[in-house]
Amino acid sequence: MKPPLPQGFRIQLDRDTRQLTETLWYGGAPARVLWLTEAGQRAWQELADGPVTSAAAGVLARQLTDAGLAHPVPPEPGEPDVTVVIPVHDRAVLLERCLAALDGRHPVLVVDDASADAAEVAAVAAKYGAKLVRRDVNGGPGAARNSALEHVDTELVAFLDSDCVPTEDWAGRLAAHFADPMIAAVAPRVRALAEDTWAGRYTRAASSLDLGDRPARVLPGGRTSYVPTAALVARVCAVRSVGAFDERLRVGEDVDLVWRLHAAGHRIRYAPDVHVDHHEPDTWRALLGRRARYGTSAAPLSVRHPKSLAPLGLHPWPTLTVAALLARRPLLAALAFGGAAGSMARLLKAHDVPTRDVARTMATAVGQTWLGCGRYGTQYAAPLLAALMIPGGRRKWGRRAALASLLFGPPLTAWVKTRPALDPVRYTAAAVADDLAYGAGAWSGCLTHRTATPLRPALVRRPLRFDPKGKR
Repeated sequence: MKPPLPQGFRIQLDRDTRQLTETLWYGGAPARVLWLTEAGQRAWQELADGPVTSAAAGVLARQLTDAGLAHPVPPEPGEPDVTVVIPVHDRAVLLERCLAALDGRHPVLVVDDASADAAEVAAVAAKYGAKLVRRDVNGGPGAARNSALEHVDTELVAFLDSDCVPTEDWAGRLAAHFADPMIAAVAPRVRALAEDTWAGRYTRAASSLDLGDRPARVLPGGRTSYVPTAALVARVCAVRSVGAFDERLRVGEDVDLVWRLHAAGHRIRYAPDVHVDHHEPDTWRALLGRRARYGTSAAPLSVRHPKSLAPLGLHPWPTLTVAALLARRPLLAALAFGGAAGSMARLLKAHDVPTRDVARTMATAVGQTWLGCGRYGTQYAAPLLAALMIPGGRRKWGRRAALASLLFGPPLTAWVKTRPALDPVRYTAAAVADDLAYGAGAWSGCLTHRTATPLRPALVRRPLRFDPKGKR
């Protein structure tokens, strides 16, 4: 049995969580319906009024936070027992900015991963009183962090990349979450620092390291499926218990570690109320080159975690609706949407759940499916989409418009939602190039590792989970 959330923790409901009736709650990622018994309702009243003070409230808080219907708010932190670890390979100027931004509350360990100018790195580390570990052979960030773990004797370790600029006491604030014994790692929001170029403005708006402003439990298939170790506070014993970083991975080693921690039964949290700034590429060559390198990690990760890395999840009815719309078959699309709404309504009625929002929920599912298919097509089949849109022959404009919606729809939707400091044309062009670069890297990795797993969408047959009645 999972231990309750400890006393002193509060919870904050996720912004998508809805109370359907006095006893029914809906939300989470993946989505689910949860029933509250009379005891559960009393426990909820305690949580609504303040922190956990009873075992029943702690059990309910654990259930809500594990399911993603709510997020834990830890008590005020004490002085944590944490060592900051910074792997570095050259880039002494960025290392100095990183060390200068640290508040000096915690010991710092710099791992020089065979820098060409070792003396310059050593001088910067000495200037800020950081302990230095030198590796003679470059092994990549995972190997450098593993070397550091051999010298860490604190309960917690704060991994921080040398191109990051941390905010005040970022590690201490994240360390408050470790009052929960199930927590193995907590990551802050990583915000982009970049020059005022086209590439720089795009990466500030859509950095792949910035996971947004919504807190989350981190798990495969969840709303936040991984967190980067550009900045991460972790429990040392938990990291060691799963074998630390896989040194064979030069890219994606952070995703692999997080998923192994999850598989071992630990909890990983994303806490965007704490943030760290990260120097980003400000040229297209550097930006797209990095995205392509990230893409190469998909294949080795899929070999290690074959059930955790689907590029696209497809629900049957919304997928049929989108396919009919793209094929310009409105009657078939209407029938498919009706089938989707009817199927969901029957499922809800069978569990005594109100059906008033079914049409809106299924419309959202259709929209998300369209956006997902668009990004998938851009990343993995953009040349085919572009070829099919070329005028000529008997191809009709309607078909080309449907294909263009897949290519340009997702970035234009993101632009409307976020309104970044770029016009929609340049933002869309940048987003398409970004996806093309990632897809090229993914294809390269698949060929190298002789696997097609990262390219295969997953069919999702269970659109909604139901917790057993009377359990809470």
